[in-house]
Amino acid sequence: MPPNDAPANNLPPAIAASVRAFDYDRGAYGAAGERAIAVETPIEIAFGGAPFAVMMATPTDLEDFAVGFALTEGVVDHPSEIRGVEIKAAGSAVRLDVALAGERLAAHLARSRALSGRTGCGLCGIEDLAHLPKPRAPVPACAPIVPAAIRAAFGALDGAQPLNAETRATHGAVWCDRTGAIRLAREDVGRHNALDKLIGALARAAVEPADGFILITSRCSFEMVAKAATFGVATLVALSAPTSLALERARASGVTLIAIARADRATIFNVLDQDDDGGLAA
Repeated sequence: MPPNDAPANNLPPAIAASVRAFDYDRGAYGAAGERAIAVETPIEIAFGGAPFAVMMATPTDLEDFAVGFALTEGVVDHPSEIRGVEIKAAGSAVRLDVALAGERLAAHLARSRALSGRTGCGLCGIEDLAHLPKPRAPVPACAPIVPAAIRAAFGALDGAQPLNAETRATHGAVWCDRTGAIRLAREDVGRHNALDKLIGALARAAVEPADGFILITSRCSFEMVAKAATFGVATLVALSAPTSLALERARASGVTLIAIARADRATIFNVLDQDDDGGLAA
């Protein structure tokens, strides 16, 4: 697996802030202490030198972020179409200049999409309903994930989120093998960003989507399902519930959607049957 990228311009993932305890009956009291605060900074993403979007994100794993964002936004279809990523820091902001292959750059520049001021909502900036992203071809069918694997992944989740343990302010997206062992994790103040970073890391490492599943720590919205389907993941597990459009996209994309995951149980939101081996089959 590729190593995490160093923070741009030495921007840390967390900073210390002075705090005091607060009681509802008496207000602030006691001596001031310190608490770790997750860093959120503007990340401008440019393709071929042309600005495309500004995301509010944690300034770590930025090459993963650039690759994953390019894939899930449909700017590229494969990481080989990215020639390189240059990370430029300016004060507390960061610019990611993504160099594209010639034909892909020409196709991208020909697209018209207004994304000024985007901050990670997933659909902000589309020009009209006709531009609502359509599902791609359904993800390839593969052997189902057994319930015990999901339980194992949930049990190991806290240990895969050191930044959240420190700040209690970040989302996580993790890649699990078919036994539920967590093989790769990414964190960010934005749930979309965490998933983009994970998908970028998986793509850079040439991980086969059929070899596991993704677990996210957030609610499961339309964009989260769409991003997972873009990478070809057949099973997406979320700690919180899905939205109606997320469920529609999961069914259209052939993604098994399991949500409201807890240590002892979860809820299946697709129409599923159970196979003879105890796995979850669409």
